[in-house]
Amino acid sequence: MALYSGAECVFSHGCRIVVFEKEVECQIIYLDEDEACDGLAELNPYNETPTLLDRDLVLYGAQIINEYLDERLPHPPLMPVDPVNRGRARLMMMRFYREWLNPLHENRLEEPGVRQAIRDGLISMSPVLTEQPYMLGDEYSLVDSFLSPLLWRLGVLKISLPRQAKPIIAYAERLFERPAFISSLSEIEREMR
Repeated sequence: MALYSGAECVFSHGCRIVVFEKEVECQIIYLDEDEACDGLAELNPYNETPTLLDRDLVLYGAQIINEYLDERLPHPPLMPVDPVNRGRARLMMMRFYREWLNPLHENRLEEPGVRQAIRDGLISMSPVLTEQPYMLGDEYSLVDSFLSPLLWRLGVLKISLPRQAKPIIAYAERLFERPAFISSLSEIEREMR
């Protein structure tokens, strides 16, 4: 198994976290923007990271890759077992993708209101995290792996959280202490904090 990953790509970072949570043997191939243009197009018609190669299967798109890894490598499970809560998890990840991660990935943070929307969204989630350690409850999930790369980057993105967001700050620190998260960091990402 090989994961083609951008060293700064927020989506690639989330996939690397899942790879390390699953403790799977996987070659991480870091590409910078110039390299991605040369070799990746043969595997991925969008010529972007992350891209997963598992034997003859090629997958791209962070959510697709992460769900595939969770199904292919069921221990530890990172999605809820029941369909209703899986649906809620997918909806939450889609919201993070559309509202926060996609603008970050597309370098649209300078657009009016984008940073504020991320900040306000994180603040609004704080009450949930006063009652439970992770987004979906007591267990770490794909939702957490999807959100943690953004939380890691808040400082370099110039997004500061107020005191009322203390639960989300404590949540972020819990995520950052996980061995899989620490192992997932590229050299560039280690320098972000």
